[in-house]
Amino acid sequence: MERDHTSTPLAGFLRSARARLSPHQAGIDEPALGRRRVSGLRREELARLAGVSADYYTRLEQGRSRSASPEVLDALATALHLDDAEREHLHTLARPQPARRRRRPRPQRVHPATWRLLDTLEEARRPAFVLGRRLDVLAHNRLAGRLIADFRALPADERNQARFVFLDPHARELYGNWAAVAADTAAMLRRDAGRHPDDPALDALVGNLSIHSASFRRYWSDNKVHQRTTGSKDYHHPLVGDLTITYQALTPADDPDQTLFIYDVEPGSSSETSLHLLAQWNEQTTDNHLTTNRKG
Repeated sequence: MERDHTSTPLAGFLRSARARLSPHQAGIDEPALGRRRVSGLRREELARLAGVSADYYTRLEQGRSRSASPEVLDALATALHLDDAEREHLHTLARPQPARRRRRPRPQRVHPATWRLLDTLEEARRPAFVLGRRLDVLAHNRLAGRLIADFRALPADERNQARFVFLDPHARELYGNWAAVAADTAAMLRRDAGRHPDDPALDALVGNLSIHSASFRRYWSDNKVHQRTTGSKDYHHPLVGDLTITYQALTPADDPDQTLFIYDVEPGSSSETSLHLLAQWNEQTTDNHLTTNRKG
């Protein structure tokens, strides 16, 4: 049976990135374009912008060529207006993967120093958590559990950010802009899939989400990739109401596939007041739990 090259991850990513870029964004003069059937760039237009032949780009987009040099990939990334995460993803997909036996990767472990940092941030009343491969929730402090969800109370195979966002009804009520969070979550998972194409657990997760969430299927088909570094997010918490947090995403030195997220709020804002109220409730609940355990 002849292989379907057009279904490769590289082909899908190039097609979707080309379709998202309008002629105006690419700097192409609209009146000279003539009648168009699609809103995005044509293959020949992108090829011209990247300085390659249309035939060569067509073969690359269809997966019929593996000769793309880093220079050509960078030219395509520039022509497509890709950000740093998308550019890295393009290079990753174009890099030939050696044939190897698929096996389940070793479980990730959070370093003791990272656990101590989570405790320190707890004392500072700052939510923090660690995501691993497949967006698995590897660790979080109590305040992050109060703000988002107590993943420690879930079965181990359900402690996953993507599962929470797409399959837990609470997530749609919690996030002020659920659609944006969902799109970013699918894009983060897509980036992970590009970096780890031989992960059967990731394939199983994507399959499960695709079966149970039409929203995930839609965002996954967009073929977007995303890497969180800094930003903000709105929450509508059932106990303390609306608050806006800012976050930083850091990579622990011992594992490049882990990301430590540290949440903060604007000093003097209503969000700071809400977070302090949540922290006080968290501390009181924890103290009551310890007192009950001692009496028992």
